[in-house]
Amino acid sequence: MSHEPNWRIPVGMLILLAGLSVYAILIARYMPGLIGGWHVVFQTVIYLVLGLIWLLPLKRFLIWMESGRRS
Repeated sequence: MSHEPNWRIPVGMLILLAGLSVYAILIARYMPGLIGGWHVVFQTVIYLVLGLIWLLPLKRFLIWMESGRRS
């Protein structure tokens, strides 16, 4: 872990915020039209999965922000 600030942390936070905003807007725009007629239980499961799926690349992204390495 780095003790000195570097440019990757603020840039990484801005990239993360922008990426999550785009992801959320896309989900909010297109998913209701695709699954709006489904049963509430199935919609809930889909939205839970979509709400957690963005966490998959987060570990590698945070490693890059902290150390500059990709893995």
